[in-house]
Amino acid sequence: MAHTRIFTGRNVVLSGGQPRPATVIADVSTGKIIDILDGAKPRSSFPELGDVDCIDAGDMYILPGVVDAHVHLNEPGRTDWEGFWTGTRAAASGGVTTLVDMPLNSIPPTTTVANLEEKRRAARGQCWTDVAFWGGVIPGNQSHLKPLVQAGVKGFKCFLIESGVDEFPCINESDLRQAMAELQDTPTVLCFHAELEKSPGAQAAESLDPTLYSTFLASRPQQLEVDAIELITRLHKEFPSLRLHIVHLSAADALPLIRKAKASGLPLTVETCFHYLTLSAQHIPRGRPEFKCCPPIREEANREALWEALLDGTIDCVVSDHSPCVASLKKVEEGDIMSAWGGISTLGLGLNLLWTEARKRNVGIDRVVDWLCVQTARHAGLADRKGQLKVGYDADLIIWDPYAQTKVTRELLNFKNKLTPYEGLTLSGKVEKTFLRARPIYNGSEQGFAGLEPMGVLL
Repeated sequence: MAHTRIFTGRNVVLSGGQPRPATVIADVSTGKIIDILDGAKPRSSFPELGDVDCIDAGDMYILPGVVDAHVHLNEPGRTDWEGFWTGTRAAASGGVTTLVDMPLNSIPPTTTVANLEEKRRAARGQCWTDVAFWGGVIPGNQSHLKPLVQAGVKGFKCFLIESGVDEFPCINESDLRQAMAELQDTPTVLCFHAELEKSPGAQAAESLDPTLYSTFLASRPQQLEVDAIELITRLHKEFPSLRLHIVHLSAADALPLIRKAKASGLPLTVETCFHYLTLSAQHIPRGRPEFKCCPPIREEANREALWEALLDGTIDCVVSDHSPCVASLKKVEEGDIMSAWGGISTLGLGLNLLWTEARKRNVGIDRVVDWLCVQTARHAGLADRKGQLKVGYDADLIIWDPYAQTKVTRELLNFKNKLTPYEGLTLSGKVEKTFLRARPIYNGSEQGFAGLEPMGVLL
């Protein structure tokens, strides 16, 4: 017998539209949406249901759960950096109901089926959200790629520059050709950390003051991304059936190459990150390594160009690239940006970060939902069940107040190492409740996770 739960409100964001009155009906036993009714139906329309099964959002928004397709959870192997328990709790507190874990910085990395199974064993019973996995391409593991596809990875990531961890080395053009040949007839995607160092000139900045953000920025110029994307788009012409994806684009100088490749019909998609859309190099104080990531946050004009590309569809989606580490590796006390770990912690903040910036540009919540839910689900091969409020889809949804003001404090953060460049900012928006397959996994900043249990599944 079905266990029905209804979600009703005056501002429900359904497929591709502006908020409107609607009522979403879910079957808790299957976790699926079974009907959507026009209008915000009153409690009296469902006399057979108990109060716990009638959720009225009133004027607050009901949105599909966010799908974050770029997260580093680091378990097993580096669970002092993050882990499935803390990372997925942080995600749920920000309205994320599905995330896709990157193949590094766990030990072992997700480069073989055996390593994938080790990661899945570590994840079981710990996940507050649903979790899927990317595989990795490294030198010499080409024979493992098709078995990984068959084992369920959503795609693959590779680096064209050193990754920062020894167990996940970068690949050269020969490795890349072999991997593309192996994957070209499979239903998958190859994702690129798109920086390529053709000459050592960029490293000259390392002789300058390591506490200045400008020193770090000079060491990772836009040309590294341009050169990488030139190589990617050139090889793409030889393997046109394989979808390629640029992760965390930061360099606006690469946009013409991307536009040209897309216009030619190549299946190329692109993501950028919250930090590239909300932060700019000119405003980063001296000695603040928590702002360091690779590729780097760039100048204000670059940020505006990324927004233009997002709005015109050149950039498809927005993700967190949540990449934490222990405080000692961030070199906070020394203020040494150059030697600090490069990665920004964002889980739990992304929706409100993007909404805060979108409002300044008169961009509606429909576009934000498309970038954070619809397109990320499509990218991760989950578009048949995630990212939209539609009949037959998982009843993953959030109740969210777009007008609330939320100050980012350490107490608000749910990830393990509470170090973020956003501390102290006041953001628009507040997640009041998060539901995974119609069941609550987060009850707002006051109740949090009290009385709840993790029920995420591995996708």
